[in-house]
Amino acid sequence: MIRADLHIHTTYSFDSTIQPKTLVEKLVAHDFIKIAAVTDHDTAKGCVITRHLASAYPDVLIIPGVEISTPQGDIMVLGTDEMPSKPWTVEGVVDFARDRGCVSVVAHPYREYGLGDLAMNYNFDAVEVLNGVSSLSDNKLAQDLAKSMSLPGVAGSDAHQPSELYSVYTEVQASLDIDEILKALKKGLVAVHSVGKSIHF
Repeated sequence: MIRADLHIHTTYSFDSTIQPKTLVEKLVAHDFIKIAAVTDHDTAKGCVITRHLASAYPDVLIIPGVEISTPQGDIMVLGTDEMPSKPWTVEGVVDFARDRGCVSVVAHPYREYGLGDLAMNYNFDAVEVLNGVSSLSDNKLAQDLAKSMSLPGVAGSDAHQPSELYSVYTEVQASLDIDEILKALKKGLVAVHSVGKSIHF
């Protein structure tokens, strides 16, 4: 059983102040969250640097990822440090993820830059049902979307500054292995939590 924050931005995102070194140091110091997905906006450079820094710590794992901006809304791809070919479309990004064994996630569907109900038209692997900076009502709508699509729900802080890191997390029935974690996410072997309390849907 592992606990992971599946949505974090580093300084490789134009709107984040989180240095990769800070992200890793806070993971090392955290009581129980030892895994993080680096999902910068439209670039995978941040996760490459962060994974290198984290490699010094055997109990810490960085999942490579990216948050892709499509005209319809944002999509997270977990498990890659490559970028899909442009132009970025929802279908193209979802296909890119599937072809590489990655996990495609509907990011904060009912907040700004979210796909909303349009997500139902595509074959995603998961829905972000607990986003650390989304409102309770937006997260509830995301939970309802996941149920209607029969998809697993995941959690990520969507941190853009150090104080926001690890506010929520996804509990995954897997070991400290990226491939195993990705497979468990697709199978729905997950539960989402806000730090200090469990969330049940």
